[in-house]
Amino acid sequence: MAEGKVAVVTAGGSGMGAAAARRLAADGFRVAILSSSGKGEALAKELGGLGVTGSNQSKDDLQRLVDETLQRWGRIDVLVNSAGHGPKGPLLEITDEQWHQGIDVYLLNVIRPTRLVTPVMQQQGGGVIVNISTAWAFEPSPMFPTSAVARTGLAAFTKLFADQYAADNVRMNNVLPGWIDSLPQNDQRRDSVPMGRYGTAEEIAATVGFLASDGAAYITGQNIRVDGGLMRSI
Repeated sequence: MAEGKVAVVTAGGSGMGAAAARRLAADGFRVAILSSSGKGEALAKELGGLGVTGSNQSKDDLQRLVDETLQRWGRIDVLVNSAGHGPKGPLLEITDEQWHQGIDVYLLNVIRPTRLVTPVMQQQGGGVIVNISTAWAFEPSPMFPTSAVARTGLAAFTKLFADQYAADNVRMNNVLPGWIDSLPQNDQRRDSVPMGRYGTAEEIAATVGFLASDGAAYITGQNIRVDGGLMRSI
């Protein structure tokens, strides 16, 4: 159990982010949740935590989240970076503005809060950052062009971060979900998975929980697929 430890979850009002917040709370973490919809505040209230309505694309909202978390509990042990949905479309029809938006949604959503929490984690002797990425980061699909491109960049950022901060006992890893039940489901997608089913948001949350735990203390800089074998040959 993580009694007395504190976890911050961005984009945590629904889907995999919300499932991660629930799992961490069940594991004993105090949880602070950022959500643009207001659902994060409701979930935080249910879990006895702190909820902030705001965007992970806003430096001011993220600063408020970190400040209020530190004011209430004095520490941040885990940061979970979830994300919304970026632009899609035919590759060469995606505009410059849409590419920039995709980078905001899928890459800077990690970099912004990481800048804020890393000094806190260094000062307290360690911490964990877990980013919810995608199984298609290394074998991109035309269904998710801005996600695949930006999250390949996230993988590089994660390795660079691990190189620099492992000595401070600050770890960063990415979880790469495949087809998960928080997404619209169809038979073709289900049948493409060797396990023959969609994964659950709770299964992603369990992986986040493990990476946040002392059992994963020697894991950093990694990209961990949770995809039912979808990318088994990559």
